[in-house]
Amino acid sequence: MRASSATSVAALALFAACSTYGPGQLKPGQTEADARTELGEPTLRTPLPDGGTRLDYARGPLGKHTYRVELDAAGKVTAVSQLLNDNNFESLRPGWSRQQVLDVIGPATNIRVGWRGVGTVWSYRYDDVFCRWFQVWLVDDRVREASYAPDPVCEEPRITDRD
Repeated sequence: MRASSATSVAALALFAACSTYGPGQLKPGQTEADARTELGEPTLRTPLPDGGTRLDYARGPLGKHTYRVELDAAGKVTAVSQLLNDNNFESLRPGWSRQQVLDVIGPATNIRVGWRGVGTVWSYRYDDVFCRWFQVWLVDDRVREASYAPDPVCEEPRITDRD
């Protein structure tokens, strides 16, 4: 019976942890405190010119969502959205600044050195039936290229040694 109780407690703790993955019932009119209760500390907090604030919640490295909560100058939620989607990815253009990328799709799941050591590559896991991720190659803090690529998590291990 003890093992069953321990299992129940562990399952309840896991459920509670998962309930903060997404925005749940968070909706316009609620407060920043409500957003933090539901989602925790944001990955990125950006002040906006109108006095509002943008809170981004990147759920990487293996999570496939970045939730954005927009707040007005009074600290009230005005919008809640999920940024990682084809429409947002396809809106990116070569020459855009690093900040413009953050404005549209938020912080990356993974950042690594770019091709041949030039710039950085920002990778974004997202809900995709083809197991792809989206990558943005930034050189001098400007988009050089942005495209889809196979997600390495889905690749089969390669055999490198043969007996």
